[in-house]
Amino acid sequence: MCGIVGAVAQRNVTPILLEGLRRLEYRGYDSAGIAVIDENTALDRVRVLGKVGALEAALADRPLKGTTGIAHTRWATHGQPSVSNAHPHISRDETGVVHNGIIENHDALRQAQRKAGYVFDSDTDTEVIANQIHAHSAGGADLLQAVSRTVVELQGAYALVVISRRERGRLVVARAGSPLLIGIGIGEFFVASDMFALLPVTQRFIILEEGDIADITEQGVSIIDRDGRCVDRPVIVSAMRAEAAEKADYRHYMLKEIHDQPEAIAETLEGRISNHRLAVMSFGMAAEGLLDQIKAIHIVACGTSYHAGLVARYWFENLTRIACSVDIASEYRYRHTLVDADTLFVCISQSGETLDTLEALRLARTKGYRSTLAICNAPESALTREAELVFLTRAGKEIGVASTKAFTTQLVALLMLVIISARRFGLTAAQEAEFIMQLEKLPALINTLFERRREIASMAEEFVHKQHVLYLGRGTMLPVAMEGALKLKEVSYIHAEAYAAGELKHGPLALVDEDMPVVAVAPGNQLIEKLKSNLHEVKARGGVLYLYSDQAIGFEEDAQVKLIPMPKINDYLAPIVYTIPLQLFAYEVAVLKGLDVDQPRNLAKSVTVE
Repeated sequence: MCGIVGAVAQRNVTPILLEGLRRLEYRGYDSAGIAVIDENTALDRVRVLGKVGALEAALADRPLKGTTGIAHTRWATHGQPSVSNAHPHISRDETGVVHNGIIENHDALRQAQRKAGYVFDSDTDTEVIANQIHAHSAGGADLLQAVSRTVVELQGAYALVVISRRERGRLVVARAGSPLLIGIGIGEFFVASDMFALLPVTQRFIILEEGDIADITEQGVSIIDRDGRCVDRPVIVSAMRAEAAEKADYRHYMLKEIHDQPEAIAETLEGRISNHRLAVMSFGMAAEGLLDQIKAIHIVACGTSYHAGLVARYWFENLTRIACSVDIASEYRYRHTLVDADTLFVCISQSGETLDTLEALRLARTKGYRSTLAICNAPESALTREAELVFLTRAGKEIGVASTKAFTTQLVALLMLVIISARRFGLTAAQEAEFIMQLEKLPALINTLFERRREIASMAEEFVHKQHVLYLGRGTMLPVAMEGALKLKEVSYIHAEAYAAGELKHGPLALVDEDMPVVAVAPGNQLIEKLKSNLHEVKARGGVLYLYSDQAIGFEEDAQVKLIPMPKINDYLAPIVYTIPLQLFAYEVAVLKGLDVDQPRNLAKSVTVE
């Protein structure tokens, strides 16, 4: 899986495909390739191991020119990163395919194809798709028929774009479980897994729905749904601009997006507050009557979004009498979850296309929840289309693979949901107004944290050669510590783990010595005295402490204790505030190590496979 681009036009599409791939680099990938049908109806391709820049250089040496083409950046699932495993895959010089997703029955298809005389050039599951389509075409089917017959035989997830040298000027595309959209030009059409890839050429899009197959030529687009019916899908006009995700004067996207957070939080609040009260309709037209009936919340998400859900669980428990449980989406799908009829299912995703989360939502819709709510940063995503209620976080495009502003805006959204839910459990208008005042002050407060960057960078120098780091937190700071550890792992490749500080004595303390730094998030809340006892346990074993705290907590800065002073903040907003310096810290460590901060190895931005 990773990035797909396709085009059919009356001009050479190679530059369009190459620029589309370049704009999808933020998703993470290991190889890249382009295939076009040239004026002699030959199907030709160029593939490279490495970045789009290497593909551009290869195309300079061996230019491709054609009016129909497909392109792909691959993040390895089946088969190691290599040129032979890179997309596009071509069957017998006739049928070309790019594919996101995983075909679960590829082994059975491969065996049948070998018996039919097909020879395999790669280790991928995608090559069996190309062969299967080719086999149907060889039997007399046109490209649309061949793709339609093939997808019925596939088990798993896919977004496919297919070309055939027999039918120049035609793309056939299909989606099931992986996102795909069509860009509409003037006498030309484009396909991509992310509309950001196509913004230089169009702002008009058709979002394909689950099970759709589309036949695309220069003359137009026809779409068949999963039931074989011809359907019309609405054309949307994206408000996003091609320059929306430029780095400006920042060295990396991650650094820019860390600094974007004050504005992203302000945008998330904009228009959702009236007369010092939160607007319930921010969560959807049906939210007002529905939220009053909810007796339990079930949050399901992956990665960073899962950590946001864990913070929200503490908030729900402290401010309401609504039970809140949190699950990792990939685990939820394979458990027989018992559902109370008055439970709200909440799924959280930055991209809205995370496959495990999307499939969890689809499963939840069969389980008897009162309703489903998606908290998401992508208005045109599958998640927002399929949930009954939607809250858009307005974080803006996030390019860095390590999520930053998506996380803090998710926390803002979840806190808003908690505050609204707390009204019926005694939260007064004055208390809500106080929460809102604190939320509105957040952007300015976060801006002051950037003044600590020099201190954080100095601290980061001590971690460049470390192999392991322990993060500690209590209460809402435990998920913040988990998120801080995840950020450090993602971008610096240092093994980092987070624990509830009270768990130190139950095992992790065995790891602590002078070579195992311990990072603690320590706001001066009701748990601070308990946390101090845990920190003394670390210091007594020769461990070095790195403390983020809003007050003097009884530790003098010395060879064993390093302090980053934090502002005093409302306990409920502290998780948002304390996240910022941990993001900066992970960034600075990665920069000092000379790593690719925006595109960490082995990772993808939008994970559309299980």
